[in-house]
Amino acid sequence: MPLPTNIPADEAPADAADAAGRDDLGTRLRRRRKVRGLSLKEVARRAEVSIGLVSQVERGLTMPSVRSLGAICSALEMPVGWLFDTADTHNPDDLVVRRHQRRVLDLGAKGMIKELMTPDSCTGIQMMRLVIRPGGSTGDTPYNHPSGAKCGTVLSGQLMLEVDGDTRRLAAGDSFAFEATCMIRFWCEDSEAAEVLWVVTPAVY
Repeated sequence: MPLPTNIPADEAPADAADAAGRDDLGTRLRRRRKVRGLSLKEVARRAEVSIGLVSQVERGLTMPSVRSLGAICSALEMPVGWLFDTADTHNPDDLVVRRHQRRVLDLGAKGMIKELMTPDSCTGIQMMRLVIRPGGSTGDTPYNHPSGAKCGTVLSGQLMLEVDGDTRRLAAGDSFAFEATCMIRFWCEDSEAAEVLWVVTPAVY
């Protein structure tokens, strides 16, 4: 299959200030690629994305969409959960996650922050705190999961949510729920970040 030559609009290069926030993400992906002994070309082929996209993600110059990030991780034979920051304190508790023990994935100034709020021992359900920065999104291409369900509530700001082509604007206090097989994407188009409590079954990270 020929590789795409263009990077989608939702993966356009960010400025230097945005890139700084994604150094850890790119470094982890590059380190994993080196460990697996794979070239940029091979990772791009496996993920069915452009070589330029993989290179720019590794260098912190591009914010990948949810779909592209998942495809790259799959090509590297690693779960996306490995990209989350390790909490500053080891958590042996299989019941409670203290605030300072949340694992965090920061997708940069034009993306979002994901904080895992449930222990890894509970795989049937997962709760996350999402902060979608102004202009941040999951990308232009909808995505889904093969089973389960998703629900949540907007804690602050406003969230744009598209489910199977149906777009809704949600304000603070609004809630939602849908089957995980639905094709979704979401974004923040306001000047204030959207904070969302997001719950999925089963756990995805």
